[in-house]
Amino acid sequence: MGAARSAAATAKPVGAARCAAATGQNEGVYVLVRRASDGEFLVDTLDEAGIPRAAVRRLTLSAFLSFVASVEPSTPAPRWVWDDTALIYPTLLAGGIRVRRCYDLRLCHVILKNSALTMTSELALAAPDRWDVASSPASDQAVPRATLFDFDATSVDDGTGESTAREFRRQLDAVASAGEPGRLRLLLAAESSGALVAAEMRYAGLPWRTDVHDLLLTRELGARVALGVRPERLETLAQCIRSELDDAALNPDSPQELIKALQRAGLAVTSTRGWELKKLQHPVIEPLLQYKKLSRLLSANGWTWMESWVVDGRFHADYVPGGVVTGRWATRGGGALQLPRQIRGAVVADDGWKFVVADAAQLEPRILAALAQDTGMARAGRGTDLYAGIVSSGVVETRDHAKVAMLGAMYGATTGESGRLMPRLARAYPQAIALTESAARAGERGEVVTTRLGRSSPIPGPGWHESQAQAYHQEATATDERRARSQARDWGRFTRNFIVQGSAAEWALCWIAEIRRELTALTIADAPPGLPGESGSRAERSASPGARAPFNSTPHLVFFLHDEVIVHTPAVHADAVVQIVTTAAETAGRLLFGDFPVDFMLTVATVDNYAQAK
Repeated sequence: MGAARSAAATAKPVGAARCAAATGQNEGVYVLVRRASDGEFLVDTLDEAGIPRAAVRRLTLSAFLSFVASVEPSTPAPRWVWDDTALIYPTLLAGGIRVRRCYDLRLCHVILKNSALTMTSELALAAPDRWDVASSPASDQAVPRATLFDFDATSVDDGTGESTAREFRRQLDAVASAGEPGRLRLLLAAESSGALVAAEMRYAGLPWRTDVHDLLLTRELGARVALGVRPERLETLAQCIRSELDDAALNPDSPQELIKALQRAGLAVTSTRGWELKKLQHPVIEPLLQYKKLSRLLSANGWTWMESWVVDGRFHADYVPGGVVTGRWATRGGGALQLPRQIRGAVVADDGWKFVVADAAQLEPRILAALAQDTGMARAGRGTDLYAGIVSSGVVETRDHAKVAMLGAMYGATTGESGRLMPRLARAYPQAIALTESAARAGERGEVVTTRLGRSSPIPGPGWHESQAQAYHQEATATDERRARSQARDWGRFTRNFIVQGSAAEWALCWIAEIRRELTALTIADAPPGLPGESGSRAERSASPGARAPFNSTPHLVFFLHDEVIVHTPAVHADAVVQIVTTAAETAGRLLFGDFPVDFMLTVATVDNYAQAK
């Protein structure tokens, strides 16, 4: 039951090296940037091997901004190499400067340190250092560990920037030593581009109308009251809950009190989770579920949230690229990844502007079809809703059945309706189901699985291995064996989904990177000759007084949620942006899977506020 490092459950490469080359990852020059402890910037150019071409220059802030502004327009654009995009790029944005490409050493380090493709590299075998402390992603969907935010860009500074240059060379060597370096180059480029997008979205902000937000909250909750006092509708529901449970002193916000009250009413409950409450039959259930829903709205996105997070008409979400172990993003407060429907109407485009909202339909099942090279599953989703296509193929009777079965395949549900339908799915799409089963078995053995481009799952912790070893001990009890089997199955469910969710995250990164690149090209094309992309008469006519330069007159990404994006654009560019977003999805599919015939379909809407898109 050892923890062998392997690339188990990785799809066969489909033109990965060709796709990586197509992104221009090896073109142009590297420019190494590091902020010194005295606040100045250490800058040097590097060759393709990461070797400095000349002595490091020390630049003041103003000199650094002038340098970047003068070098960035070069063709091809330089690739800026720095410790952490989140620490360097906001300074450039505040100076009105955007860059086209970068290489984020912190994000790339964690990928290369843990990838099965680079397991024999010097970087992977080296003892932990400051880069490892700085690069620990969360192992679940929650907020990342605090260490992810403790990265000190000035630590171990020798005054020359050599420590950063040395790390960059280690990373270049690790990629070069990989069996399929093209896959990793594409992943590192996409991850770094995602860091640029995250910084730009935080700086530009998501347009937000606090007056509309207040109206929506009042409609849902009642008039605003003092902090700590329940709004009218919540208090009415609380009184109803107390009446139904015959407990005048009950605090419905206390899970312990609520569980005891429900049990006294004859209900067998062990938690107050919504899914468990929905199984029960009692007059208190409906008002209780409504109370929980509205209470969540008040605490997560109520008036206090609005005053804390919306500044000058913009919600400045603090995204954390790579914050989840699968490569998905997390956020550091603000809940940008969970904006409830009740308040989406407050997300309002500026006058003369529009939102282009796009989300990828059934992204993870389509990723699974492409990973497994399952032409039957890909065919079911060609030009149509994938679940409807599965029904049309005669595999199951209803769309709900298709969805339940597919979720079971990707998340390991073996009981209930999903377990009943899984054999049909396996017969219809044997390659896809075999891929997820193989990944699950690898996880149960404690092995590593790897995504399409090269991000590998972590190995289980020491406690997991101890439990597995104990189960084989001659003195093992039935309890030991059950515990070991349960833990093995749990880890297998994790690795089963890791390859799909992680590969979907890679597709999404390529998608937003391509959107960003094409939006920049659209801006430049719209400008008169000789002027920067954000200038020009047409751009000036559509300029937004509520937006920050350099985003006050150009289409730009303002929101990203796993498989969904929002672009804020002058109305005159809306049709062009729709085309860019749609074409970018097709390009992302080709980058990951070459010519394999799988459709990545989008639902796209051009709207004045976010609520209109759903």
